[in-house]
Amino acid sequence: MLEKIRDRFSESIQIQIAAAELLPQRLQQAANRLVSCLLRGNKIIVCGDGRSYANAQLLVSNLLHRYDLARPSLAAHLLHFDSVLAGCLSQDNEAVEIYKKQLQVIAKEGDILVAFSPFGNEQAVLNAINSANNENLEILVFTSSRNDHTKGLLSENDIEIEMPSINEMRIIEGHQFYVNLLCELVDNLLFNPNAH
Repeated sequence: MLEKIRDRFSESIQIQIAAAELLPQRLQQAANRLVSCLLRGNKIIVCGDGRSYANAQLLVSNLLHRYDLARPSLAAHLLHFDSVLAGCLSQDNEAVEIYKKQLQVIAKEGDILVAFSPFGNEQAVLNAINSANNENLEILVFTSSRNDHTKGLLSENDIEIEMPSINEMRIIEGHQFYVNLLCELVDNLLFNPNAH
């Protein structure tokens, strides 16, 4: 068992080292894009399915409440899995439209959709990305090495943060790290620009 524990630490560290080589510029672009959205008076709309829904909730919570700095709330909205709405949609065989329908009502041009799609089979999230394209929203998507499905949905102005792993648990952990890092960067850019 101790060997397995050490292996998991090693695996996680190696993936983070690979990500540190690949992702800093994209994460910086993502933070700048989120800040620009907020400064324009727009909002950040977030969605995710399954375990990734927890990362979507964390991002919205960090933006609405705070990450590290005490500061005003930032405009963020979670596309949620409302059980009544889900039941109504399921009745009409449209459960995968749950985020798309919410997005169509609340999204305004200039908003950003942040989508968690680690595997590319999250149809409700993919439908939200398609809807965001139709609404001319910018898109920031968290993916992984296992996901080739979202690439065709993104424009060259959109940002993909790809976790360099195919292991589900490492992907979810990595996305959580990126959420926390982005929130720290956003806080510093808006409220503490001299921080390093």
